[in-house]
Amino acid sequence: MIRFRNQRGAAARWLLWLALLVVGTAGALLASADNGGDREAVLLTVDGAIGPATVDYITRGIDAAEERGAEMVVLQLDTPGGLDSSMRSIIKHMLQSEVPVVTYVHPAGARAASAGTYMLYGSHVAAMTPATNLGSATPVQMGGGGLPGMDEEDLDELREEAEDEAEAEDENGNGGEERDNGEEAVEPATEEELLEDDPEPRRGDDAMERKVLEDAVSYIRGLAERYDRNADWAEETVREGSNLTATAALEKNVIDFVADNLDDLLAQLDGHTVKLMSGERELVTEGIEIVRMDPDWRTELLSLITNPNIAYILMLIGIYGIIFELANPGAVYPGVIGSIALILAFFALQVMPINYAGLALMLLGMIFMIAEAFVPSFGALGIGGLVAFITGSVILWDDPNLNVALPLVVGTAIAIGLVSVWVLGRLFKLRGKKSATGHEEMIGMIGHAREDFERRGPVWVHSELWTAETTAPVREGQAVRVTAIDGLRLTVEPVEQDERAAGSGPA
Repeated sequence: MIRFRNQRGAAARWLLWLALLVVGTAGALLASADNGGDREAVLLTVDGAIGPATVDYITRGIDAAEERGAEMVVLQLDTPGGLDSSMRSIIKHMLQSEVPVVTYVHPAGARAASAGTYMLYGSHVAAMTPATNLGSATPVQMGGGGLPGMDEEDLDELREEAEDEAEAEDENGNGGEERDNGEEAVEPATEEELLEDDPEPRRGDDAMERKVLEDAVSYIRGLAERYDRNADWAEETVREGSNLTATAALEKNVIDFVADNLDDLLAQLDGHTVKLMSGERELVTEGIEIVRMDPDWRTELLSLITNPNIAYILMLIGIYGIIFELANPGAVYPGVIGSIALILAFFALQVMPINYAGLALMLLGMIFMIAEAFVPSFGALGIGGLVAFITGSVILWDDPNLNVALPLVVGTAIAIGLVSVWVLGRLFKLRGKKSATGHEEMIGMIGHAREDFERRGPVWVHSELWTAETTAPVREGQAVRVTAIDGLRLTVEPVEQDERAAGSGPA
């Protein structure tokens, strides 16, 4: 009877636990369903140049939006441009994203210049606020003085030809304030008129410029064709550096929407169809929740240390900190500071287009300048190291838009060179000094003979009794100077009274 009651109690407990499990599971499913009904738009903000830190921020933001199941990513953009490699990484991530990316140039007065124009073309939806602009997408290395597509020399030649023609007409009697038929005199052509006579698009001045320009044109045309936007103007802004306002961009089918603010943009996006890699999707923005994802400490730190000058200084601090620690074991601080700086520098270098030949030249130059202090090369290692260090610093970054400030390079090289020269001078000075330890320090010391002897006898030198050989007879108590030492035997010479007064060392 007792056993039967125990079995019934155990069964009741199991049923209770099972009921609780079912209720908990149902609650979780309902909560999940409720959360799925709350649509979200992840808002990212980029205000500044496009670089490695921007790539990290945007890619992590898009990945987070995909994990949250967000309806879209809104990228609020205001940029003067940036690195080509970073821009392409961002656009590649946008194209492969399963969440629509809406690039919105905002607030009023913002711009999407250079790399920002490419990002607009590479977005699933492109939008702008009134009083914003985009364009100037010509690659930076293509820039320079003069007008797009024409050298100053060519422009001057056209001006001269126009002026010569005008002068020739004047000489033939067709010039003057007014012509015989009452028409006004023809003025020399302006720059704009000269350009209108040259319908050929810009192709670049040499083979390298043509390659860079045509690559950029093909890239942006491909993005435009992907989303059915104006490919002809895209090519124009790359070749000629053209710009458009928000209204003009909408009229030319460069962007999809012009919105006064974020709420206005979301309202216009409701029901809009976008093209993703997986197919088309209709956006539903009614009642959508905005989730801001501002740049965190990692993005701020990466933005700081990916500055070429900062990364350069961190690398130098790290290398010299390690060198000082190895030269002075137990100093601790140089090793700790150097290790931290070097790790931060490596973290920056892994996301930046570094030229390993430049890095190798920098390291080689530092090794040469340090070796100058230990190897008698009479300046060859020091000068060679200085040249290698400066050359490596200049070509360190494998991107035309990334360069270490030349004053920083020259100043650092001069400082390292001066330190090397100072160390070298100290070594030469130390080499000229008399030894202060060991048997060698006894050379030149003054002692006294303990007895008369003509060839060999005892002398008292350096508070010690030595056996000495002499080149001339000495008398007991006479001062002698040590000239050489061979094992435990000294070679001495007698010292006259006046020389003794100027002698060195204790007896």
